[in-house]
Amino acid sequence: MSLKTNTEKIKQLIDRLHERFLNTEGPVDKKSHEFFNKVKEDTAPMFELTQTWMEEAEEFVKSRKANVHPNQVKSTHENLEMIILHSYYLDIPMKRYKELYQSSHYVLDMILDDLKNA
Repeated sequence: MSLKTNTEKIKQLIDRLHERFLNTEGPVDKKSHEFFNKVKEDTAPMFELTQTWMEEAEEFVKSRKANVHPNQVKSTHENLEMIILHSYYLDIPMKRYKELYQSSHYVLDMILDDLKNA
């Protein structure tokens, strides 16, 4: 997969997770093993995708004149992981979730712009 494809996939993923966060009734029983296993199963491919994206994005940012800095890639990766988890556990304020979501989209869009201009 290419960085462009993975970046676009992540944008779609966090849009779906954002909808889930907004439309799911909370809170959830955090001690439920059944729920934990469902989350683990659902999110494994998401975490794999974000890890792959981070590795590709770090390579791209280091090897080219990009507007995104390596620390932004790392921060965005952490934000993406938090979005994934909080979309299931619904345990942070909406304002904080929106900040993570908007910040992630901002960096993902910057990378897509850098890819166009590369």
